Amino acid sequence: MPLIEKSGYQAPKILFSRHLQTMYPALIRAPPLPKYIRERINTPDEDFLDLDWIKNSNTHLVILSHGLEGNSTRQYMAGMANIFSKNGFDILAWNYRGCSDEQNCHLYSYHSGFTQDLELVIKHAVSEGYRRISLVGFSLGGNMTLKYLGEGSTEKFKQIESAVVFSVPIDLRSCAVQIHKKSNFLYELKFLRSFKQKLFEKAKLFPELDTSFWKNVNSVFDFDEFFTAPQNGFKSALDYYEKCSAIKFISGIEVPTLVVTALNDPFLGNECLDPTEFKKSRHVYFERPDEGGHVGFAQFGHEGVYWSEKRALVWVSRHK
Repeated sequence: MPLIEKSGYQAPKILFSRHLQTMYPALIRAPPLPKYIRERINTPDEDFLDLDWIKNSNTHLVILSHGLEGNSTRQYMAGMANIFSKNGFDILAWNYRGCSDEQNCHLYSYHSGFTQDLELVIKHAVSEGYRRISLVGFSLGGNMTLKYLGEGSTEKFKQIESAVVFSVPIDLRSCAVQIHKKSNFLYELKFLRSFKQKLFEKAKLFPELDTSFWKNVNSVFDFDEFFTAPQNGFKSALDYYEKCSAIKFISGIEVPTLVVTALNDPFLGNECLDPTEFKKSRHVYFERPDEGGHVGFAQFGHEGVYWSEKRALVWVSRHK
């Protein structure tokens, strides 16, 4: 499908830079936390996933997938859950392994291409009786969503009707380079602190885990090289990026899908903004607002609803 040339998003004038457009929603916004009902399900490899539900007795379910080191309570997840719930949809906001305030049961946890857990969540939703499902993903969760759809998942689950993803690192290698730039120092530091905390907590549960590699970790790439890749069966960080970048899977997507990425996103490399693969697709639309930051798209007024939330609601409602 062609590139969506004109986007309806304009950032508030007070949020005049990519960093303000990224940080304001993350640090200042506080939408009402949904009244989730938590369910824990077991995985085939003897681990667990914590699922947070909002049930309105609707047959159409929206599954929300969060970003790197996020969870179901992040402001962008809460905001999206709220708007769909208010419009009658059921919501399933799932937490990746190790992201629900409790360590998971294995040395490995999740990564950008860990689609087997998303499939398990969808399978569980289908077993609960849902016959219409839409997927919404943010950042890492958007990459996971696109990769999953492009792997041919809709042949397994005809219930998947549509998908919307925001701020997606569809080329993981370029994003690892981008996040390590000086202008992104604070973002990378935040991720590394979270990685370190979880790593050393995990070492308490797994004495065999050698954490000495941490002294050599100065970037997200380093962490993926020394931990993410080997723990998940990849030869290296570059091998992981090559095999899990969603850009490789766009051509395989067969359901109406909207990818929204701001041209000023500080996290994403230029490869993530290239429309070439999307122009080849029959089902995937690529919308590139000039502004928005990373998982931002703030707007004031509008009863606290952000532009991205309205955009997702319109897309899903249109493709019922």
